[in-house]
Amino acid sequence: MKTKERKEHGFVVWLTGLSGSGKSTIARGLEKELRTRGLKVEAFDGDEVRKNLSKGLGFSKEDRDTHNKRVIYVCKLLIRNGVNAIVSLISPYRSTRAYARKQLPNFVEVYMKCSLEECIRRDPKGLYKKALAGEIINMTGIQDPYEEPLNSELTLNTESDTSKQNIRKILEKLRNLGYID
Repeated sequence: MKTKERKEHGFVVWLTGLSGSGKSTIARGLEKELRTRGLKVEAFDGDEVRKNLSKGLGFSKEDRDTHNKRVIYVCKLLIRNGVNAIVSLISPYRSTRAYARKQLPNFVEVYMKCSLEECIRRDPKGLYKKALAGEIINMTGIQDPYEEPLNSELTLNTESDTSKQNIRKILEKLRNLGYID
């Protein structure tokens, strides 16, 4: 039954981590790799989803949960039709990620481990600078907590390993789980 489910359903790779940990970079590279293998893939980047699916939501716990649940719902529709999904959202709360795991068959949680100090140093969008100056409130890692995963399928160190190395690790995990050949 499990093998049949894997063939009929797509899978979800859920990239979680602090802003600046490399989620979007890894998602883009993974999407490209999966497409070259002939797989149907849709990628969900947190910023893009906020603009198009969660416009008007803020960054309170309730709004973040609503934002994540919208993505979970769309992923559920896609994977039941054989489309694979790559999700790159901070998704800071364990409870929300646990909900995603319950809702989505073939769920693969990937923790993008990167120290807050390194994320602040990278700060590609200038968000940490604004949060530290008090211009942004509820910033994950500054005023709002990030709850590290306790049992993700994969933890990637984005400080020490390259994007290519980390993408290879995800592909290997997907192969070991029987989701790709």
